[in-house]
Amino acid sequence: MAEVVVVGGGVGGMVAALLLARQGHEVRLYERLPRLGGKLAEYRRDGFAFSLGPSLLTLPEVFTGLGITRELVEPALLCDYRFADGSQLAAHRDPARMAAEVERLTPGEGARWRAFHHWARGCMDASHRTFFSGPLFSRPQAGAGFSDVLAVAPGRTLAGLARKYFRDPRLRQYVGRYATYAGSNPYRAPAALGCIPALEHGQGGWYVPGGMPRLAEDLAALLKESGVEVRLSTEVEAILADGERVQGVRLMGGEAVDADVVVANTDAAVLYARLLPDRKRLRRVDALAPSSSAFLLLAGVEGRTEGLAHHTVVFSADQRAEFTDIFRRGRPPADPTVYIGCSAVDDASQAPAGTENWTMLVNVPAHDPARWPVRPESYRDLVLERLAARGHDLAGRLRFVELFTPADLRERYGGWTGAIYGSAYDGPMAPLRRPGNRGPRRGLYLVGGSVHPGGGLPLVAMGGRIVASLVGTDFPLRGRAG
Repeated sequence: MAEVVVVGGGVGGMVAALLLARQGHEVRLYERLPRLGGKLAEYRRDGFAFSLGPSLLTLPEVFTGLGITRELVEPALLCDYRFADGSQLAAHRDPARMAAEVERLTPGEGARWRAFHHWARGCMDASHRTFFSGPLFSRPQAGAGFSDVLAVAPGRTLAGLARKYFRDPRLRQYVGRYATYAGSNPYRAPAALGCIPALEHGQGGWYVPGGMPRLAEDLAALLKESGVEVRLSTEVEAILADGERVQGVRLMGGEAVDADVVVANTDAAVLYARLLPDRKRLRRVDALAPSSSAFLLLAGVEGRTEGLAHHTVVFSADQRAEFTDIFRRGRPPADPTVYIGCSAVDDASQAPAGTENWTMLVNVPAHDPARWPVRPESYRDLVLERLAARGHDLAGRLRFVELFTPADLRERYGGWTGAIYGSAYDGPMAPLRRPGNRGPRRGLYLVGGSVHPGGGLPLVAMGGRIVASLVGTDFPLRGRAG
């Protein structure tokens, strides 16, 4: 049995802690916030509830396989896409219906979407055998081969993949949005992110009744059942190690905790800059560049909106200009894409009767809003004006609008940086360069978004499984490691 310390109580850390405890290890988890769940955060006001992080769940079997029994809800549409020219694309889970909808939008492109979806499924299958099972070349699954590397279109960007399959610029914009799952730029992000539609149209996109943060509560209950010692409002100051192996952690206040294994559920940049300083590895992580972050508008809305989907994307008129603003000019986009989530469509508990809870998300640079050329309140007005011009006028219907800037989200998530997703999945060869799950000392492991970017919660949870498997291999249950 190994003594294990997990630093951080996000989803990846919780899953790793749970599985390691079930293996028979002694596990302690330290979280600097007074709650578990990381980005599974929420905000409540006047009877309205808003999720501040992920708004849907793909690959639900990853969580049900852990023992979560909560019944999930599948929205009628995966997403309702609204383009700047007024056209609309309703994304159905069923691939045949989706292809027909694409054909309706732009005749001749339905067959192209089917070809794109076929590629995405092949990419996903290959990714499960390679990139999602751990760092490439270090721990491939049985049956993995060089053909799997080719299947993810190495060297091609997501935007390049979209150009390969689609002629219509609206469909290229639709593909490009998958880069934002990892806080990335479609003109820089690897084509491998194009596998996400295989998840959405395969296993579907699901909502957790009561709000996505209920998943964190379910995982916390499983941790308790498994005997994991959880300490909230407890910050780890440093990971203790000699030149070869970890020895434990030091908490704020000076208390030292011995451990054979330390699982860092933090961004890799935080690990190598603060917890276990390592200039060489920090330079490698910094080379990935920071991700985008988010600007959120949380609105209590009077009345019900006819035809409103659970998830709506209102696209900008110029995708390239939008991402140039974010990643090159370092400013909120002048013409933003706005992601609208309204869980009250499927869950009456999320808003008072006869009202809606709108979460409006805009991708913005991760740095401090004090560096923006526009005040957050002015940018709020711009976002609402853009929505009104494209058919979503909330004038006269707003009970309130709350703003959450990247700095606000940093405090809510308990993160060190303003980035909402950690290090960006940046560059067409990013899958080959991302931080690995094993750290530079024996007994140190990484889990979380900077190790498994893209695809949301399930892949972070799968990272927890990978780490538990690695620890099981490195520290077999023969008594305490010596």
